[in-house]
Amino acid sequence: MSTDYTNLPYRSCVGIFLINDENKVFVGERLDNPGSWQMPQGGVNDGEKLEDAAFREMREETGTDNAKTLRVSEQVYTYDLPHHLLGKLWQGKYKGQEQRWIAFKFTGEDREITLYDGVHPEFMNYKWVDIDNICDYIVPFKQETYQSVIAEFRDLVD
Repeated sequence: MSTDYTNLPYRSCVGIFLINDENKVFVGERLDNPGSWQMPQGGVNDGEKLEDAAFREMREETGTDNAKTLRVSEQVYTYDLPHHLLGKLWQGKYKGQEQRWIAFKFTGEDREITLYDGVHPEFMNYKWVDIDNICDYIVPFKQETYQSVIAEFRDLVD
């Protein structure tokens, strides 16, 4: 028996486009899905400001929030979960995510990055990649969103 997820809402989320001094972008390998990489992202709590959520998620997923805000995306992006993940993620409450992205300049040092915060570890590994190589790592259902985010923030690394 199939469940209809079409009427479920999107989860409110912030994405983090973190750029280092070499104009490379942070991607992390998911702990729950080895071989799958993504940029940091996470839910925005009720009443939480977007930038506050971004800094919180950055701390939770990278261990640091040493960064300065460069730009908030003009566009709101959405993606749907693939069918095999519907009903499994986020207690089955959402069909995908609605995201605003924020570009940040990393002002810290790599030694500050700690992926295991003991509470919400998401990544097992990370790397800094060229903007043109980001999508080489990203799962297919997020590709279109990532391509759009990259296009919107490309001028920040060129």
